[in-house]
Amino acid sequence: MKLLLTAFTPFDGEKINPALEAVKLVKDKIGNLLIVKLEVPTVFGKSIDTVREAIEREKPDFVLSIGQAGGRAEITPERVAINLNDARIPDNEGNQPIDEPVFPDGENAYFSTLPVKAMVEAIREEGIPSSLSNSAGTFVCNHLMYGVLYYLDKRPVIKAGFIHVPYIPEQVKNKKEMPALELSEIVRGLEAAITAIAINGTDKKLAYGQND
Repeated sequence: MKLLLTAFTPFDGEKINPALEAVKLVKDKIGNLLIVKLEVPTVFGKSIDTVREAIEREKPDFVLSIGQAGGRAEITPERVAINLNDARIPDNEGNQPIDEPVFPDGENAYFSTLPVKAMVEAIREEGIPSSLSNSAGTFVCNHLMYGVLYYLDKRPVIKAGFIHVPYIPEQVKNKKEMPALELSEIVRGLEAAITAIAINGTDKKLAYGQND
């Protein structure tokens, strides 16, 4: 079986993206899954096209995309992507869509088809902070997650989802009180999540809801 593992290029003035640096270090085989890695431009439209082309070429069983969420202190699998582009900042080619749908003919939202709660549990069992997120934002991360799930909606045999990771320490030296995780912890967390994908045909019934 095969998992396509994607990560974004640096953006918003950052010299590195912890998602990409971590993906480079993830093992090439985890359990029965062959890991195929893909660097994705942090650009509206192009990001979806890049992953779609890789899906058509590689024919994976799973697609897991990784992105940076500066300010978060945990590794956060995403539950849902919404049909909205609303960019606070321009992407890496200067695009800044505001209040636009990702796909006009798409559903209002698509839910991850990966076992997200089992993934959170597996990351926590490694001693790494993790929680289930109910918002992937409205920038290129949400855009890609939505776009992949939109594309795969008619190809339900392929499961897909998204994980956000925090900054790593070298990114927060000049960012007062901003949380970070060591790159090695992010790598271990991603490998734990991928292991959970490999062994869980369906998700676990765990109380990871939010009150706010």
